[in-house]
Amino acid sequence: MVVELLEEFVSYPSVSDRPIAPLAECIADHFDHLGFHTEVVADPHQPGKHNVIASAGPMGTDGLILSGHMDVVPTEGQPWTCDPFALTRRGERLIGRGTADMKGFLAAGLAAARLIDRGSLQKELLFILTYDEEVGCLGSAELARRWNPQRRPVPSACVIGEPTGFEVHRMHAGHTALSVEVFGAAAHSSRPDLGHNAIEGAAEAVFRLRALADHLRGTPRGDLPEVERPWVALNAGCIHGGTAVNIVPDHCTLEVGFRPLPGDDEAMLIERISDELRAIDGPWTFKVHRKHGIRPLLTPVGTPLEKLLLRYVGQARSGAAGFATDGGNLAALGTAPLVFGPGRIEVAHRADEWIAEADLHRAVDLLERLIIARCS
Repeated sequence: MVVELLEEFVSYPSVSDRPIAPLAECIADHFDHLGFHTEVVADPHQPGKHNVIASAGPMGTDGLILSGHMDVVPTEGQPWTCDPFALTRRGERLIGRGTADMKGFLAAGLAAARLIDRGSLQKELLFILTYDEEVGCLGSAELARRWNPQRRPVPSACVIGEPTGFEVHRMHAGHTALSVEVFGAAAHSSRPDLGHNAIEGAAEAVFRLRALADHLRGTPRGDLPEVERPWVALNAGCIHGGTAVNIVPDHCTLEVGFRPLPGDDEAMLIERISDELRAIDGPWTFKVHRKHGIRPLLTPVGTPLEKLLLRYVGQARSGAAGFATDGGNLAALGTAPLVFGPGRIEVAHRADEWIAEADLHRAVDLLERLIIARCS
C-alpha cells in the first residue's frame, strides 16, 4: 500500500517552480475517502500553490500533527539514470525525485492513517502539508500568517517528516535570503575613469562578507552543543550585473544568504551585514533588502513527543538537523515540532534520489504507533 502511494505521489512533477495543485488535490482526495475533514487552501497571491489541511478526531484537542512538504527540487541538468517522476525499484531502493525528500513520509503518513480506526480517535490527528518549502518555506509561512491559534488551537506534538534516517531532532538553524543592490555610475568602456563599476563594488562586497563569514565561524556559540556548526553561516550565492561589455555597469545585484541559529536576532544580523557594506571604501552605494526568511527551530527538551520518539528508535537524546524546515513557521502556531522521518538527507536533491523500501514500511509502523499513543 505505502509503495503504491509513493509511486502515485512521485508521478506528480511537483517542482517548486510549477503549480502544485494537482498533487494537493490528489492527496486531499485520499483524505476525503478516509473520512477526514479536508481543506485545500490556495495562496491568494500565487495561482496553483496550495496547502492541504486534513483533520480527524475532536478538533482543537491535544493530539498530533504530521507535517510535510509536497514540493520537490528540479531535476534538470542532473545525471538521472531513470525517469525521476516514475518510481523505479533497484533491489531494496525505490528511486525517484522526492522519495526521500519527502514524499516517502507523505506516503507513510497516509498509509498509517488508513490503518487507524478514525472513530476511535479521542484527540485530533492533524495533517499539515505545504507547498514551496524548498524555496523558502513559503507555504508554511503563508499558513502561519493566516492561522489564528486562538480560534483554531493545534496539538502541541508535531512531527516534521524530513529525511533524518529516523533520528530525532529538536532544533535547526534558519535561513534568511537578502538582495544587495550595488549602485555605481555608467560610462563608456573606453573611459572607465568616468564611471564607477558596480560589478567591482559587488566584488568588494563579496570579499567583505567573506571576512565577516570567517569572523562568525571563528566565534561559535557555546550554548548549542547539539549543533554541528554552531555559528552563523554566510554565503554569497548569486551575482547579476551589467548590460553590455562596452558599458561600465551602474548597477549590480548580489544575492546573499545566512543561517541564524536558534535564539539569534535576524534583524541584528541584517544590520551587521549592512554595516559591513557601508564601511567599504569606494564610490558605491549599497542597499540591503530582505527577500524572505526561514525561522530557526528550538523545541524544548523533554516534551512528551520527544520521549515517545526517542523510546521508539532507541536514541539517547535528540539532536539538531543540519538543514532548515517548516518547523520554525509551524512553531508560531503554538506547537512544538520535532524533525523526524525516513530517508537520508545525503541523497536528497541528487540524481537517482532513493529511499529504502524497508524504511518506508518502518515509517508506517512508527507513525501508526505514534498516532495511537497520542490520539487514541
